[in-house]
Amino acid sequence: MTETVDVYWSFRSPYSYLVTPDLVRLRDDFDVDVCLRIVYPVAIRNPSLVFDSSNPHKTRYIVMDSRRRAEFLGLPFRIPARPDPVVQDPATMAVADEQPYIHRLSALGVEAQRRGKGLEYVLEVSALIFDGTEGWDEGDHLEQAVARAGLNLDDLDAAIDGGDQLEEVERNQQALDKAGHWGVPTMVVNGEPFFGQDRIDTLRWRLDQLGLART
Repeated sequence: MTETVDVYWSFRSPYSYLVTPDLVRLRDDFDVDVCLRIVYPVAIRNPSLVFDSSNPHKTRYIVMDSRRRAEFLGLPFRIPARPDPVVQDPATMAVADEQPYIHRLSALGVEAQRRGKGLEYVLEVSALIFDGTEGWDEGDHLEQAVARAGLNLDDLDAAIDGGDQLEEVERNQQALDKAGHWGVPTMVVNGEPFFGQDRIDTLRWRLDQLGLART
């Protein structure tokens, strides 16, 4: 019996980046279909939840904790400010109207999932964004990352030009809300959400309870 695990994931979330290798292992270890469901970062999806610049503790904690978790997992990590996938004023937290990065990254992720390579795409591209690569949007950085995922960037770009991929992002956001959560990464199996990259072990326990075969 194959079970579907829906994964709500965004390109600005350090925890989405940190969970991705575990998602690959989950897919390899269990008879599951990991369905990647790209959503926008909360700064785009729901600006009312953007951190209040008058209280910097939450932002500072997430940065500190992300670095610590990456060190624990043995993954390279740097907060992506060169460039940030979301164009946002770091002082006021105001989100710019023009967003040249996040829409393309998200649309490409949807198209990669449609081609059966969603997990491979986010594994490579999120590593490019969070491993400290300067100017990851320039030169052939993105092209090479997409190639490592087994895809062709020109083909993906052609598919998203005038396509409906961003409409699917909107539907994914509605589905995340229906699943009973708002954050990423959130993994959902049989309608039950598991929020956070540190809930993978709990999800694996649940899959064992469901009798999912280990491969």
